[in-house]
Amino acid sequence: MLGALIASIASGELAASLERAKGAAVAYLLAALASFFGLVFLLVAAFIFAADRYGALTAAIGFGVGFFVVALLVIVVHRMQTRRVVRRARRRHGSEARALAATAAIAFAPAIIARARLPFVLPVLGAIGYAIYAENTRKRRPRR
Repeated sequence: MLGALIASIASGELAASLERAKGAAVAYLLAALASFFGLVFLLVAAFIFAADRYGALTAAIGFGVGFFVVALLVIVVHRMQTRRVVRRARRRHGSEARALAATAAIAFAPAIIARARLPFVLPVLGAIGYAIYAENTRKRRPRR
């Protein structure tokens, strides 16, 4: 990928790519702005219809409550999603920490063996081996 980027810089394609990206950004910004104004006018039309049918005060209260409900739903969904992401990150962090500890233990095992006496080394190596065995044979729960 880096080679392609360097080749595109050398051939002058990068400037053309940046110009296309700028043009696309302006076009999408204008489309988003037009969509926003279209949505506002649709909401105004819906309010006018509701005001004619139910009265201005009732329509205003209804629209206000409706927007509060939408805001509440957005917050609830965001919190649920954030909790799920945090839970996954904690699980991943725990498994990464165990893998790092096992790797460090395996890396330091020769140094421990070389400096220590054999009666001390055997229980440590046994504990390391059991930790690796337990991590690799643990039953996995199905993902939700």
